[in-house]
Amino acid sequence: MDVEEFRALRSPAGLELLAEVSAVYAERDAIALATRLRRRHPGGLVTAALTQAALRQRARAKFGAEADQMFFTRDGLEQATTAAVAAYRAQRVRDTLDAGEQSRRAATALCCDLCCGIGGDLRALARTGLAVTGVDKDPLTAEIARANLALLGSGDQGQVGPARIEVADVTTFDRTPYAVVVADPARRSGRGRVFDPADYSPPWSFVEELLTGTACVKTAPIIPHRFLPPQVEAEWISEGREVKEAALWSGDLRTGAGAGGYEVRRRATVLPSGASLTDADDPGEAPVGPPLGYLYEPDGAVIRAGLVTAVAPLVEGALLHPKIAYFTSDRWVATPFATAYRVEEVLPYDVKALKRALRARDVGILTVKKRGVEVEPEVLRKRLAPRGRAAATLVVTRTADSTLALLVQLMPADPSDQGGDSLAAGPTGPVRVTDR
Repeated sequence: MDVEEFRALRSPAGLELLAEVSAVYAERDAIALATRLRRRHPGGLVTAALTQAALRQRARAKFGAEADQMFFTRDGLEQATTAAVAAYRAQRVRDTLDAGEQSRRAATALCCDLCCGIGGDLRALARTGLAVTGVDKDPLTAEIARANLALLGSGDQGQVGPARIEVADVTTFDRTPYAVVVADPARRSGRGRVFDPADYSPPWSFVEELLTGTACVKTAPIIPHRFLPPQVEAEWISEGREVKEAALWSGDLRTGAGAGGYEVRRRATVLPSGASLTDADDPGEAPVGPPLGYLYEPDGAVIRAGLVTAVAPLVEGALLHPKIAYFTSDRWVATPFATAYRVEEVLPYDVKALKRALRARDVGILTVKKRGVEVEPEVLRKRLAPRGRAAATLVVTRTADSTLALLVQLMPADPSDQGGDSLAAGPTGPVRVTDR
């Protein structure tokens, strides 16, 4: 699809066709639907409508019901931030500008979104009331961003800031009028997804230049810590227990900047709660001990941020192994930073012993998790061949002196869901390893 085809899709006739397609679209019937529609409409317009209908269905996972009115490209949707993460980041930008010496200019502060893509972050920034300019070098992507910005206003609460789009090379675009720059470098190429920051577009050298000022740069969550400039705060953000991105904050946007306080280097934030841990919360070490009544698996953002040991005091726990991100405790603690399991049985890592244990518990629905061991969960599950009716989770991991398999049950997010307190006692003392 090119710009002219997209504009045709946004014409009254094109929007009518898109509504018709969206109401009935199913991937399995797409060919037959296209054949019928091409009898009444130009082929290019039908293709564009079918593509948008398919992308809108996929986009609901990121944008919810708003996806049904938005426009996308395949690459733009792949790279787009989820609505919840974009709203969180945008509000952090606004809140920073509202604080301290920035407060006087917050209402009129100019924010520049480089590599704006289909406009997901732009929409979130505008909804905070900031004046935003999106910049993208691709004319079609920029046109789609304009269309998505045009949807703002009717259903929004509060003041939506003015927003516009520029088609330009972000590396040469004049950033001097802007108080804040945000950027989302492309992490896809003709060969697929890019994982090495050195292969981002624009290049990492440009990202480093941006981060010498007041900026927020979105990167992949697997970014190696060695790429992080010393003057930035790196924030790993998860949503629904899935790590979505790492955001690099610099200048006035960095926590503690200019305040004479602790300047945060690493942060883990979990959504939807918005709770955060930082390196200021991290003691840097944790006790190591045998399995107790509960097992805790830290959120992926906590692990990526290197803040695993910051969780230990929260759950009154100890690591099973000094280098592996599992905690154990005899307390069941409500925390957004880890998933809790009740330890039902601790077994040696032996397939025959595990089969006997699963049969004894009538387990047929088995989830296998592992950490620190050379085990393929799906291969192990097939070898164990559970055939019962009960459900269980098997965690295979190393401890300080052996490899163990823990049969566990997922606990609710809040102990009060089972009539307990927010800090509930479990079996005290080490759980004995069953010799089957």
